[in-house]
Amino acid sequence: MKVTVERAALLKSLGHVHRVVERRNTIPILANVLIRAEKSTLSLKATDLDLEVTETIAAEVSPGGSTTVPAHMFYEIVRKLPEGSQIVLEASGDRAVLSIRAGRSRFTLQTLPESDFPDLAAGDMTHKFKLVAGDIKRLIDKTQFAISTEETRYYLNGIYLHVAGAANTAKLRAVATDGHRLAQFELDLPEGADGMPGVIIPRKTVGEVQRLIDDGAAEVNVELSQGKIRFTLGDVVLTSKLIDGTFPDYGRVIPLGNDKELRVDKKIFEAAVDRVSTVSSERGRAVKLSLVAGKLVLSVTNPDSGSANEELEVEYEADPIDIGFNSRYLLDIAAQIDGEVAVLKLADPGSPTLIQDKDAKGALYVLMPMRV
Repeated sequence: MKVTVERAALLKSLGHVHRVVERRNTIPILANVLIRAEKSTLSLKATDLDLEVTETIAAEVSPGGSTTVPAHMFYEIVRKLPEGSQIVLEASGDRAVLSIRAGRSRFTLQTLPESDFPDLAAGDMTHKFKLVAGDIKRLIDKTQFAISTEETRYYLNGIYLHVAGAANTAKLRAVATDGHRLAQFELDLPEGADGMPGVIIPRKTVGEVQRLIDDGAAEVNVELSQGKIRFTLGDVVLTSKLIDGTFPDYGRVIPLGNDKELRVDKKIFEAAVDRVSTVSSERGRAVKLSLVAGKLVLSVTNPDSGSANEELEVEYEADPIDIGFNSRYLLDIAAQIDGEVAVLKLADPGSPTLIQDKDAKGALYVLMPMRV
């Protein structure tokens, strides 16, 4: 095998695929990236057995062939080669090494045979639809922060993507929750998604899809079945297993009757929460919201370090209420609000609060209170 390829193209492609490879691997072949050269293309493929990314780039090939090399080391070598250089990759069948040449630099890497490399057989995909990359990015951005990191509740370790609503007003909805907060975002249902199964896309897959999107106007092909999902963005194909579990009935925790409505300038509120939470303890992070007509007082008391409070003018006309929240969670949700005004709908100090962007439709957040 002999391949000549531009450094920039190879580096970008390796940047996409090498991230899938775990740093620590008990199975040697999983530490490698599969390189396959044929006709005038070079394809790179990496997997962790749950997630697989393949990318194809243009290259001069004579003759073709395939091998596997350590992914992270290959990426670092290409990254450190001079910009604008042409890279020559050569492997001969009788020696288990790949030679890498660029200018006066020479490297050889140990290889493992292609036959050892696992294939994430995708099987038949039952549903196919297209989305604009920017929409997928928004689906992820608006919900990803609420994904649970608790491995015992594995069915919460991803984003639940499903069809919601009646037939003529059906939406493609993404939901994530960790039990303390919930994030929901929805788009108009794309053609072909009708009747699709509700699927839980793992946290790692969600992160990789997000990183692959660099052109918001591009079109993404999404294919899925009960067990797998595949995203195709131009020359990159990402295939992933789905989380095999049942997502909880999240609708039960979205409050409907919260009658105390607070409207506040999002930027001013976010900055004030950030300021007063400076004195909160690493463990507690509690911030208290004291509301009376037209006024909000944010306060934090930390027995070990001190206290802080700040008063804001707000739109609020309901009965006075004191309620506490985790300041980190409050800031995470505030960061998702693009408009100028955040709307908080409250019930009482022990019930979940609904948070929305006054101007944006499609997104809503639920936050459980804390005792303060």
